[in-house]
Amino acid sequence: MNTKVRWTASFLMSGVQSLFGNRPNGNPSRMQKAMREIRTSMLECLAQYGVSSKTSLHMRVAYANDIQDLWYLRGDVMAVIASTDGEVAAKRKMEKISTRFRGLLPRALAARSSPLD
Repeated sequence: MNTKVRWTASFLMSGVQSLFGNRPNGNPSRMQKAMREIRTSMLECLAQYGVSSKTSLHMRVAYANDIQDLWYLRGDVMAVIASTDGEVAAKRKMEKISTRFRGLLPRALAARSSPLD
């Protein structure tokens, strides 16, 4: 598939997604900035807990395609933190990262309060 066809398909798909509410409010630069900040926070957490840049988890965070990918990787990052500091500390650290997702995810993915809290 040539570059022009790929670009057109991508452009059309993003337009369709925005019609169905799968894109966050705001412009793409806001999304890119938020993704960069979230990705950096997650990678810093991994580095703090000794996760090498050569590991699968580090690579998945570093090269996540979209905000939903980063959202789903939170559990893996939390598991790394919990293995050293425990689940309560991991949850506290991940809450700080999770708040950065506000307004960026489709409603179905947004965090809901848990009866276990």
